[in-house]
Amino acid sequence: MLDEARRLAPRFAARAAAADRDGAFPVDDFTDLKNGGFFGLMVPARLGGAGAGFSEYAEVAYELARGNGATALVFNMHASVTGALSGVTDELAEALGLPPEALAARDDALKEAAAGSWYAVAMSERGAGSRLSQLATTYERHGDGYRIRGSKTFCSGAGHADAYLIAARNADDPSQVSQFLVPAGAGLTVEPTWDALGMRATASHDLHVDVTVPAQALLGGVEGLALAVAQLAPHWMVASYAAVYVGVARAAVDAAVEHVQSRGLGRLPAVRARIGRADAAVAAARLVVGEAARRVDASPGEAETNRWVWRAKLLAGTTAAEVAASMLEAAGTSAMRRGHPLERLYRDARAGSLQPATSDVCADWLGVDALGGDPDTDGTAPRW
Repeated sequence: MLDEARRLAPRFAARAAAADRDGAFPVDDFTDLKNGGFFGLMVPARLGGAGAGFSEYAEVAYELARGNGATALVFNMHASVTGALSGVTDELAEALGLPPEALAARDDALKEAAAGSWYAVAMSERGAGSRLSQLATTYERHGDGYRIRGSKTFCSGAGHADAYLIAARNADDPSQVSQFLVPAGAGLTVEPTWDALGMRATASHDLHVDVTVPAQALLGGVEGLALAVAQLAPHWMVASYAAVYVGVARAAVDAAVEHVQSRGLGRLPAVRARIGRADAAVAAARLVVGEAARRVDASPGEAETNRWVWRAKLLAGTTAAEVAASMLEAAGTSAMRRGHPLERLYRDARAGSLQPATSDVCADWLGVDALGGDPDTDGTAPRW
């Protein structure tokens, strides 16, 4: 599948300019991903998937992002859902006391992904961002299931996904934050609001929710798991973006090299130095992402693993923004024109530091930790 990702990347790159210009979801890219079996990447082999770990996901996401960062970013959302579900082993489920019905629902969702269904994430809200404890979307018991009501923003792939992971707080006990996997259909309304600086092809529109779902839609089968999982094992909510933005940064270096060579600018020492520094920065960020990914596979949730998770997101976001800006300067004003690959990559890369957890939040988390505090609870605002 990694080889297939490398094969698809040039195809994605050829389509990227039009999708970015029109702010259109990359439908053809997702057809290629479905045909290549990518939606089953994180699904265990026993359920029909590829059985990939976090490290293998990171390598695939990096290659896809070299083609089109927007496509890789939406795919990341799906991988975060299927990866998190796959991470709930039978042993962990027993330790958490999860009911058999929850495990059956987990397996059903993963089987559907392996068969070609893909999932979007509806978590962020206006005014709350991705902080789960501040969500305004609520759920309450309704017969044998739940009724969920609220509005989400930045829902990448809105209107195209087969189901949505929706985070909500218990209307009677706001400390209980739960997540539901809700099929597309009645009760979910997409409002086309996405017209952003970068990652324009992600179709990250608003999603309005007023839906009743059966009990098996509750992930884990137990209410209130979302906050605990976010704090104990933050890799899917924090570091899964990292490989995407390192791939975007590498694409910016590649585009700059092609431009410089075509214009004969390689004779200029300043241009060569910019490219050299960018190459080294991207290589360093990729190593950090790789180290974080390896630790997630070996020791998920451990304190040192989580430090590497936050480091990976911080370095990926800042490196992408800084490298893309430098490559634009190396290429010169002609690369600023709409439609030039570097112009698009510059805008896409700029989103890396802004996506949760933002670079400032990552740096503060690491700083609190280095100073001996509790980085999840210390500070003026809750992390989640």
